[in-house]
Amino acid sequence: MQSRPTVGAALALLSAVTFATSGTFARSLIEAGWSAEAAVIARVGVAALVLAIPALLSLRGRWHVLRSNSAAVVMFGLLGVALAQVCFFNAVRYLPVGIALLLEYLGIILVVGWMWLRHGQRPRRLTVAGSAAALCGLAFVLDLTGTAGFHPVGVLWGLGAAFGLAGYFVLAGRVDPRLPSVAMASGGMAVGAAVLLLVGLTGLLPLRATFGDVTFAGHRTTWLLPIVGLTLVAAVIAYLAGIAGTRILGPRLSSFVGLTEVLFAVLIAWLFLDELPTAWQLFGGALIVAGVALVRLDELRGTPAPATGEPALAASAR
Repeated sequence: MQSRPTVGAALALLSAVTFATSGTFARSLIEAGWSAEAAVIARVGVAALVLAIPALLSLRGRWHVLRSNSAAVVMFGLLGVALAQVCFFNAVRYLPVGIALLLEYLGIILVVGWMWLRHGQRPRRLTVAGSAAALCGLAFVLDLTGTAGFHPVGVLWGLGAAFGLAGYFVLAGRVDPRLPSVAMASGGMAVGAAVLLLVGLTGLLPLRATFGDVTFAGHRTTWLLPIVGLTLVAAVIAYLAGIAGTRILGPRLSSFVGLTEVLFAVLIAWLFLDELPTAWQLFGGALIVAGVALVRLDELRGTPAPATGEPALAASAR
């Protein structure tokens, strides 16, 4: 049994690495003329279809569980999938991939404020310290001196992704434990893809896709390469590995391993896109990761049950 924690940690790391590739794959499509919305639809739509079979097997005919949680699945698809990913993919149009992901991860800090204001869960000292560290790190990441030349639109998109991620975590904390995680993931991605497609067809969202060669890692290649990367690597493998790792390690411990996604995203963007944040931005990123880790550590100490009966914040792969 000693090997189970090792296997769990390996699966959680695999999930973090594969999730970290999404920004790099998306960048090649967006630079080739794809809209962020079209890239998200391709990613989550295909992934939802691939995950549909394991989702159906996990339900074992318990359709009443899916029906009773349909509202949660829809909200998960709208906030945790559609909003978070559209905002993140739009953010990488203007910001380095690693910086955009760091902004998105601030959603975990937003949940602290939500649980305090909405449910009266006053944060303890460790959570306050982690939130303060993350906000200080944000100042360094945004490079308020202006030397990095950040586009404010990109920052707004990144913060929008943070709101989407916050919605994801709040919803994940309220989901019926009878609903398998893979069914939640597949259903949410199907809802997100369908809603984005419908809204895009009305003309309210830009839906652009090109089917010629794209530039990836400095080389011209077919557009299918980043599509396969986004759907199979950054979605299917990432979700399945994350779910399997969480079942072995538990959601809280696996969430700590998941923080390495930021580090992997910076490394992958450096290797394939030649993007590397400045020293001050890396310092700020370290503060954000440390701050989020402190908030997670405080959760490990136990969160008082809120008066509403809402479970404590869940942590799993996005």
